[in-house]
Amino acid sequence: MTQDGIEDVVDRLKAALQAEPASARLQTALAAGLRPNDRYIDPLVERFTVEPDFFVRDMLTWALIQHDPTLTLERVLPELSSVFPQARAQALHTLSKIGDQRAWPAITTELLTDAEDEVARTAWRAAATLVPDGEAAALAEVLATQFARGDRTTQRSLSRALAALGDVATPVIKKAKRRRNPAVRTHAIATEKLIKNPDAGFDVAIEAAQRIVALRGAPLVDHVAE
Repeated sequence: MTQDGIEDVVDRLKAALQAEPASARLQTALAAGLRPNDRYIDPLVERFTVEPDFFVRDMLTWALIQHDPTLTLERVLPELSSVFPQARAQALHTLSKIGDQRAWPAITTELLTDAEDEVARTAWRAAATLVPDGEAAALAEVLATQFARGDRTTQRSLSRALAALGDVATPVIKKAKRRRNPAVRTHAIATEKLIKNPDAGFDVAIEAAQRIVALRGAPLVDHVAE
C-alpha cells in the first residue's frame, strides 16, 4: 500500500472511531485489532480521553494488545501523566493487559494514590500484575496506606490487589489490624478473610469484619498513631 493509501486508511479509522453509535465504534476497534497496523496505535490511544462507552474502551485496549508491544508501550506510557483521569485509567488498564514489566517503573506512588478512585483502582490492579518479585513488599506498603478508602467497590479492588501479592502483604495487613481507625481495621480484617477464603467474596468478608470490630470496640492492641 502506498503512503497516501495508508494515510487514507488511518483517516478512515479516526473517523469511524468517532461514529455516533457505540456499536459502530466497537466494531471499528475490533477490526483494528483483527488487522493490526502500527499506524493504528496512535488513533486508538487518542480515544482513551474521549470515549464515553466502557465496552468500547475495553475493545480499544484489546485492539492495542494485538499490536507490537514495544510500540504500544511507547505510545501508552505518556497517557499516565494525562490531566484527564479517564486517559490515565485506560492507559493503566492497557498496561496491565499487555503484561510487560518494562512498564513497572511508570506505576508511581502518585498513580497508586491518585485522587480519582477509578485511576487508583486501575493502578492497584496494574501494579499487582506488573510488580517484580523484589518490589512486591514495597508495593504492599504503599497499598496499605489506602485501607478504608472509598466505597465498597474501591475497597474490594484494594483487597484483591493485596491478595494478588501473596505472603508479602501479610505484615502490612497485620499492622493495619492494629490501627486506631475502625474503618482501617475493618478493611484489613476483611482483606485477611478474603485471602483465606476467596470463594466467600468481599461482601461476606467485610460484613464479618464489621461484626468483629463492633464486638471488640477498641483497638486490638495499644493505640498506634495514624
